[in-house]
Amino acid sequence: MQETKKQGFLTERDAAVYMSFMKNHSCYDAIPTSCKLVIFDTKLQVKRAFLALVANGLRAAPLWDSKLQRFVGMLTITDFINILHYYYRSPMVQMYELESHKIETWRGDSFKNVYLQSSNRILISISPEASLFDAVYSLLKYKIHRLPVIDPESGNVLHILTHKRILKFLHIFWKKFPKPAFVSRQIQELGIGTFKNIATVQQTATLYDALAIFVERRVSALPVVDEQGKVVSLYSRFDVITLQGSMFAPLQNLAARKSYNNLDMPMRDAVHGRSCFIEGVIKCYPYETLETIIDRIVHAEVHRLVLVDRANVVKGIISLSDLLQGMVLTPAGIDALLS
Repeated sequence: MQETKKQGFLTERDAAVYMSFMKNHSCYDAIPTSCKLVIFDTKLQVKRAFLALVANGLRAAPLWDSKLQRFVGMLTITDFINILHYYYRSPMVQMYELESHKIETWRGDSFKNVYLQSSNRILISISPEASLFDAVYSLLKYKIHRLPVIDPESGNVLHILTHKRILKFLHIFWKKFPKPAFVSRQIQELGIGTFKNIATVQQTATLYDALAIFVERRVSALPVVDEQGKVVSLYSRFDVITLQGSMFAPLQNLAARKSYNNLDMPMRDAVHGRSCFIEGVIKCYPYETLETIIDRIVHAEVHRLVLVDRANVVKGIISLSDLLQGMVLTPAGIDALLS
C-alpha cells in the first residue's frame, strides 16, 4: 500500500476532508430556509440605522445607494463603535453628529468620515454559485465578518454569510464523512488560535477604554479580567449598542434624550448593564481536543472561546476564523489570516 504523504501534522488524506467539503458545496447550499435580512438606504439617519440593528438583533446591514442603484457597502456595529470613540468627550457633552448625519454623509471623503468602516473600501461580496471554500477565503483574506451573497442577475442580496453559519453548516454533516485524525489532537498542539499579545480589558477600566481597544486592535470581543488576569466576563462589540442604563436606556427614548452617556463607566458596571443579547464567556482549556472545541463553539452558538489555564487566567482566544483557517485553508497551503 502506498504511504500517505504528510503536511505538518496532517496526512494528505486528512488535509483534504474539510477542504473538499467546502469546495464541493456552494454558498447557496449554506443559506438557511428562513432568515432575517435588513437593508438600509444611504439616506437613512445613522442613529435610526443603528436603532434598527438593535431592534432586529442584527450586527450588520447592506447599504443601498438609490442614486447609483447598487449596493455600496455594509453598516456594522464596528462603525458605531468607531463613531462613539471618535466623538465622545464626556457624559456632559452631547454627540450632535450622531443625531444629524445620514449614512451617505458619513461615507464621504472628509477627515471626520474616515472612521466609518465602509467609507474607504469597496463592497466585498460573493455569488451564490461560488464555493464555500471561496467564501471562507474571502472572509479571512479581507478580515471581514460578513459576506453578502448577491445574485448576479437580479443584483439582490440573498443572505449574509458569516464564519458562524459556515462552521454550523459543516457541523451538520460532521458525522457523514471520515473524521480526520488531527481533530482528536489537543488544541495547544495544533496551535490553532491566538496565544500572544491577547487583547483584554480590566474590569476597573472604563467603557471608553474598551472602545479604544476595539478600534486599535480590531478585535470583536474582549475578555474582562480582574487584577490577577482571571477572566470574569466577555464584552463584545454588539454589547456596546445593547447597553442598558447608559447610552441606550431606554431605547425608545433615545431621540428625546439626544445623548450617549456614560462611556466613563467602569467595565464592571457595563457588563452588568447589558441587555439579553449576552454571548457570555465560554471557556476551553489547552488540553482539550479540536473536536471538543468545535462541538462547544457550535452548540453554544458563540463566536469565540476564551482559552484559560486551571487558575482561570486568560491564555488565548480561539475564534471562528482561527478554526476555519486551521481546518480549511491551512490544508490548502493558504494562510489568509497573514495575507
